[in-house]
Amino acid sequence: MLLAEMTWTELVDRPCTVVVPIGSTEQHGPHLPLGTDTAVASAVASALHDADPSLVLAPALPYGAAGEHEGFPGTVSIGEQALHTVLVEYGRSACRWASRLLLLNGHGGNVAALSSAVSRLRFEGRDAGWLSCVAAVPGVPVDAHAGRYETSLLAHLDPERVRHDRAAAGETRPLPEIIDAMRAGGVAAVSPNGVLGDPAGASAEEGRVLLEAIVARVAAAVATWNPDPETGRLHRPPTTG
Repeated sequence: MLLAEMTWTELVDRPCTVVVPIGSTEQHGPHLPLGTDTAVASAVASALHDADPSLVLAPALPYGAAGEHEGFPGTVSIGEQALHTVLVEYGRSACRWASRLLLLNGHGGNVAALSSAVSRLRFEGRDAGWLSCVAAVPGVPVDAHAGRYETSLLAHLDPERVRHDRAAAGETRPLPEIIDAMRAGGVAAVSPNGVLGDPAGASAEEGRVLLEAIVARVAAAVATWNPDPETGRLHRPPTTG
């Protein structure tokens, strides 16, 4: 059920959930591609679709709110307000024929726009929800940007796109220690190579484990479908045992 491959007649009188990967086009250090966030969100969406082919998988939205990365060539940010507007209008249009809309986010900078847009859609009576494509795995640091976490994911998803010979540590201090400088001058003000973390130790096997954890987390939240009343973010079901 790939939206771009379907005809309109295949969607007549067919209640469905539309899944949309939301990414970004932004620098990811000298070793990862600009489309990293979109690739991760798309992989998670594809895995959900493989597990439940009744889901309608829409083309990814590859632009987001990435102004903090505009100090590096290649970054294209549409900003928070524009992203909010795009998501609201997307939801209004898609929910004319879809019964539910799921937005899967691959970029942290999109969170504010997702929260405000999905909150608006739900206020208008549309069944929308969103979730970020991230999960904690013991022994793997969830660094802020283009470090071991994302490098492992890309090494698993598309190893030829990872320039391992260019991988190098960037700013490794905790985010609270550098956030003020980043707000003032963007990522370039604290990390000349654009990395917030250290890609050392990344591996395709680690990326596989990370992707499986992310997909499991997202699938559980989608199955429960309990959007936060304030933000529309899907709650994870409580763990048992």
